[in-house]
Amino acid sequence: MSRIPSSAVAATGLVGGYAVARWTGKRPLGGVVLALAGGVAAREWQQVGGGKVAAGLTGAYVAAFAGSHPLAKRIGAWPAVFSVAAGMAAASWAVTRGKG
Repeated sequence: MSRIPSSAVAATGLVGGYAVARWTGKRPLGGVVLALAGGVAAREWQQVGGGKVAAGLTGAYVAAFAGSHPLAKRIGAWPAVFSVAAGMAAASWAVTRGKG
């Protein structure tokens, strides 16, 4: 069974969390999606790179989520979400490529 790359899980969590919150009108439900995907990605980061890698990328994931809010005021909600998701995917890939 092949694994889904943690970079894809993290990006999907950011996009999916926003999409669920927006389309259901329930922000906490979007937060659940965001947290679940973040937890799955963090577990993969831990297994692949160890605790420091997991902590750093988890911090980046939270920062991406938080950073999307002020960015959305400048470029719009969806562009902001896609931008931070792409950045998070790139960071995850760069840190974990060739490991595990």
